[in-house]
Amino acid sequence: MPLDWDRIGTGDSEALLRPRDIYSGLATRPWPYLRHEQGEVLDAWFDRRDDRDVVIKQNTGGGKTAVGLLITQSTLNEGIGKAVYLAPDNYLVKQVRAEADKLGIATTEDPQDPGFLAARTVLVTNYQKLINGKSQFGVVGDGKQPLDLGVVVVDDAHAALARTEDQFRLRVPFTHDAYQALLDLFREDLRHQAPNALADLEARDFSALATIPFWAWADKNEQVLKILHPHRNDDAFKFAWPLIAHVLPLCSATATSAAIEIRPSCPPIDRIPSFARARRRVYLTATLADDSALVTDFQADPALVARPITPGSAADLGERMILAPIALNTDLDDDAVRQLAREYADGDRDGDGVRDAEPINVVVLVPSAQAAAAWKPYADRTHHVQDLAAGVKELQEGHVGLVVMVNKYDGVDLPADACRLLILDGIPRPLDAVERRESVALADSPVRLAREIQRIEQGMGRGVRDSEDYCAVLLLGANLALALHEPRHLQLFSPATQAQLALSREIAEQIHGGGLNDVRQALEACLARDPRWTGRSRRALAEVRYTELGTVRPEAVALRQAFDLAATGLPEKAADRLQKTMNTLDDKPLRGWLREQKAAYLHQINPTSAQQSLVTAVGENQFVLRPLAGVASVQIKPAAVQARAAAGFLATEYTDGITLVLGIKKILEDVVWEVEERSDDAEHAWYRLGLHLGFVSTRPEKQEGKGPDNLWALTSKEFAVTELKTGCVTDTIAKKDLGQLGVSIDWCTAKHPEVKALPVMLHRSRTADQYGTPVPGMRVVTPAKYELLRTAVMKYAVALASDLGNWGEEQAVAMQLAQNKLTGATFFSAYAETCRTAS
Repeated sequence: MPLDWDRIGTGDSEALLRPRDIYSGLATRPWPYLRHEQGEVLDAWFDRRDDRDVVIKQNTGGGKTAVGLLITQSTLNEGIGKAVYLAPDNYLVKQVRAEADKLGIATTEDPQDPGFLAARTVLVTNYQKLINGKSQFGVVGDGKQPLDLGVVVVDDAHAALARTEDQFRLRVPFTHDAYQALLDLFREDLRHQAPNALADLEARDFSALATIPFWAWADKNEQVLKILHPHRNDDAFKFAWPLIAHVLPLCSATATSAAIEIRPSCPPIDRIPSFARARRRVYLTATLADDSALVTDFQADPALVARPITPGSAADLGERMILAPIALNTDLDDDAVRQLAREYADGDRDGDGVRDAEPINVVVLVPSAQAAAAWKPYADRTHHVQDLAAGVKELQEGHVGLVVMVNKYDGVDLPADACRLLILDGIPRPLDAVERRESVALADSPVRLAREIQRIEQGMGRGVRDSEDYCAVLLLGANLALALHEPRHLQLFSPATQAQLALSREIAEQIHGGGLNDVRQALEACLARDPRWTGRSRRALAEVRYTELGTVRPEAVALRQAFDLAATGLPEKAADRLQKTMNTLDDKPLRGWLREQKAAYLHQINPTSAQQSLVTAVGENQFVLRPLAGVASVQIKPAAVQARAAAGFLATEYTDGITLVLGIKKILEDVVWEVEERSDDAEHAWYRLGLHLGFVSTRPEKQEGKGPDNLWALTSKEFAVTELKTGCVTDTIAKKDLGQLGVSIDWCTAKHPEVKALPVMLHRSRTADQYGTPVPGMRVVTPAKYELLRTAVMKYAVALASDLGNWGEEQAVAMQLAQNKLTGATFFSAYAETCRTAS
C-alpha cells in the first residue's frame, strides 16, 4: 500500500507559525540559513504581529523580499486571512514571485485565483491593482463586497508613497472639455489671485501654475460637480473619481498648461476598505529616514510607525566608496567624468587608451531623457522603464559596458558584476502641480530635503545587494555633491550610509583639489579590492546601529488627523487640530503653509475667520494664497552697502568653504537652457543668486501674483526687472514675452517711481520677433553671456572660500564683487547684451 504523505509529519502546525521555522522547514532551501539580520527582524515581527501597522527597516540588499514573503506565509499558516504582497510595478512583481518560488511559497497575480481567495496562496501584485477607483478588491460605494485581508505587505514603501498619491489625484488634461469649462468657471478668481499666472495659462506657457483659491473652489462646488460628474466614466477620470468625489470640496485644484490637478491634502485611503481594514499592514523600507508619509498617505498609526523593527546591527549593507568629483575639484567637469566612466567600462583604468584590467559594467542613473542625451556618445545601452527588465537581465548575465537607465532610482537589482561602478547624474524633479507649488513655498524645508535624500539613497543602493557585495559610486553635479557635505542633508541618510559617507569623506579630504588621476587612485582601492580599503570599510560599518525610533513629524500627524476630521464633517475641529501643532513650530514658512490649510477648513464654517487666518499665513510665508482683500504691497529698498549685505548673507548661510562653493555652483547649475520643466528651478536659482551677491531679491509674480519673475534692487537708483525664459527654444523672443516684460516694467515703475526700472530677460536669443517691439533699454542674458557670468561667480565663490575663509568680511567681499564685475552698477553691462530686432 503506498504511503499517504499528507498524513505524515503534520501533527504540530504551531511550529510553522514562526517565519524562521517556516524557512527551516522548507524541503529545499535556497540558502542554508536565513541571514542573521533577516532572522532578527522576523522574530521581532512575530512578537509584534498583532500590531496593525509595522515598519520593517533594512538596508538595501538586506533580504527584505524574503522577509516579506515569510511574513505573508506565517499569516496564512496562522489563519488570519488572505495575504497580499504589493510591489511597485510589474517588473518587480515578477522578481518577487521568482523569490517566492525559491522559498516554496505559492503565489499568484490573479485576485480571483481560488488559492488566494481560500487564503492558501499569496497574491503578488502592484500598488495600482489594489489602490484605484475600479479596484477588484472593492471601493466604498461600488456595491462590491470588499475582500477581507489578513495581511498586506507593502514592499519598497518609499516607492508606494508617490504612486498612492498619484492614484488619489484627478488629472483633467487640457485636451478634455472639462479643462476649459473649469478654467472659464474660475477665470475671475484666478485673475484676482494671480493675473500673471492666468495669462500664462491662456498662452499655454509650460511653466504656468495657478492654484484655484480654496474659497472659490468650495463655494462653486455644485458647478464643479456639474462639469466633472458627467465625465466620471471617462478614461481620464474613472480610476480617480470614485476615490475623491466624496471629498471634492476639501480638495485643492491647481491649474497648469497641461492639466488641472485635483487632489485632497491626504489620500482618503479608507475608500479602499480591503487595505484600510486589513488586520496586518507591514511596510518594508530601506531608505525612509522620515516615516511621516506613512501616516499621511496610508493612515498608519503614528505611535506604531515611530517604533520600526530593525536588525540589531546596520552592518548588513554592501561595501561602497562614494565620491562626488565636483566636491573634490570644481574644475572636474561632467564630461571628464563621463570619459572616465567609459574607460572603466572598457578596462582602461589609467586612461591611456590601452586595456589594462578586466572591463566592468558601469551603470548610470539619470532623471530624464534630456539628461540621458549627454551620455549618448559614451553609452553602450540606454534603457527606459519599458525595456528595463531585458537590460537588467543582460547586465546580470555578463559584461555589457556603460548602461544608462532613465528615471529608475528604485526597484532595480544589480548585484555583484552587474554593476561595479554606479553613477548618479541628477535626481528627478517635482513635476506634478502640487509638488511644484510646494517646492516654491517650502524650498529649503526639511520635508523637501528628506524627499530628495530618499531618492539619492534609493539610487545609490542599486549597486550593492548584500553584505558581501561592493560597488564604487560617483555623484555628478553640485546638487548631489552638496548632499554629501552639508550637515542638514547628511543627517537624513540612513546610519549605515552615513558611516560609509564619513569614510569616503576622509578619502575625499586627502585628494581634495586633485584631478582625475586622484579619483582613479581612490576608485582603484575599492575596485581592485585593496585590503587597506576593505578592512577599513568593514570596520566603519561594524558598530553602526539603526535608529531605534522612527521620525514622524508632528505636522504630518496633524495634517492626517485634520483631514480625517474634515472629511467626517468636523471642519472646525480640523482647524483646531492644525492650530495646536502650529503653536509648537518654529519654522515660519511651514507655519504659513499649514495656516493656509487651516483657513481652507475654517471657510466651511466661517469665511471671515478663514480670510483673517490667511492674512497671518501670508505674513509667515509669502508664497501661500493671498486673501480676498489682498495684502499691503511692500516697497523694497536696496541694501545700504551691497558687499555688507552679501557678507552677512554668506556668513549666515555657510559654515565652511566647500559648502559655499558647492552651494553657489548648485545655483548656477539650476539655470538650465531649453528645458521647459526646469523653469521653476531657474527662477528660484536667479532669486538665490541675487541674495548671494548682496542684492535685495524678490519673486513678485510668485509672491503677489503680478509683476516680474524676479526683482533685484541693484542700487538706490536702479532695479532689475527680470523675466526668465530659459525654457524657450525659439530663435527669437516672442511678441508675448516682450509684452510681458513691458507690463512688468510698468508694474515696477508704478510701485517704485523713484528708481529706474531696467528691463532684463534670460533667453537663448537676443533677437526680438519681427512682430514684437523690444522694451526700451532692454538687456538679454543669453547662454553665452551666462557662461561668462558662471565663470565670474565661481571665481567670486572660490576666492572667498580660500584658506582665509573671509566670505563674512565686507571688505573681502567688496573686492571680489568689484574684480568680477558683480556690483549693481556693472552686472548687466558685463553679463547681458542689448536686444536687437529681426532683420
